[in-house]
Amino acid sequence: MEIRAFQQLIDRMYSDKDRKRGAARTFLWFSEEVGELASAIATDDKQNKVEEFADVLAWLATLANVEGVDLQDAIRKFTEGCPGCGKMNCSCDNKLTEVS
Repeated sequence: MEIRAFQQLIDRMYSDKDRKRGAARTFLWFSEEVGELASAIATDDKQNKVEEFADVLAWLATLANVEGVDLQDAIRKFTEGCPGCGKMNCSCDNKLTEVS
């Protein structure tokens, strides 16, 4: 499924409630799901991780719908390489993977 199709699916299922809730409250739900994903990553429960990744993606799509953002258009900036350095294999120094 393409990102746009998923976003449209979420919109069909939840748009009435989502727009009534508004962006600020939807962002709080999204943030809660990110927290649940963080907890799932800290465990070895593969199924919980799968569920939480799905929830985060669904709530991100919900938030984008409320804000009128097409996620497929939004990610276009990544299709030709890193937005910072322009390379497909990022070489930006400011986003190193090492924890300092």
